[in-house]
Amino acid sequence: MVARLYRELKEIVEPSHTVLVAWDVQNGLVNSIFNKNEFLGVVKNVIQSARKKGVKVIYTKITPMPPGFESGYRLYSMMKRYGVSDPDKVRFMEPGSPEAEIYSELAPEQGDIVINKNTADLFIGTNVELMLRNAGIDTILFTGIATEFGIESSARSAGNRGFYPVVIQDGVSSPNKDMHEAALKILATQAITIKSEDLMSAWDTAKI
Repeated sequence: MVARLYRELKEIVEPSHTVLVAWDVQNGLVNSIFNKNEFLGVVKNVIQSARKKGVKVIYTKITPMPPGFESGYRLYSMMKRYGVSDPDKVRFMEPGSPEAEIYSELAPEQGDIVINKNTADLFIGTNVELMLRNAGIDTILFTGIATEFGIESSARSAGNRGFYPVVIQDGVSSPNKDMHEAALKILATQAITIKSEDLMSAWDTAKI
């Protein structure tokens, strides 16, 4: 017998060993995605359902390194992406700025957890893995922005660490629809991808 081998979705997303990640649902990103209204409706419903089922909700926030301590490669890639030559032009989500705040419709509530991080990986530079191990978590549900960046890399990283990575297809998004759709195709081979309605159906049979 293999320890913690779950065969059905309802076992994989059982609330007692599952957490929900709301990845970078900050104003600056939510306002840039291609399907904002649809995304907000899905993610709001998933978050509310998670709370009702006793599933912990973990919010992540992009929090840049202090000036002079950024990754050179990150600056390079961002400058190339946005077509600028000044590294100061690619600093965004500064703490305290309106764009860095979590979108009001998806705001954390008492009991939710907010993690500040500097990379596109849930585990690098954070205590998230230790927290999840301490809590006996096996499954990580992913919602948020952007599908082709933090969602994809964190889902892969979660799987490599032995967690069940579950990406909610209609609960993730991106400013770039083509990249979003391409990432979902890749994630279908690297993680468990489901619709939010599949999650709701699985949770309907779960004990609270």
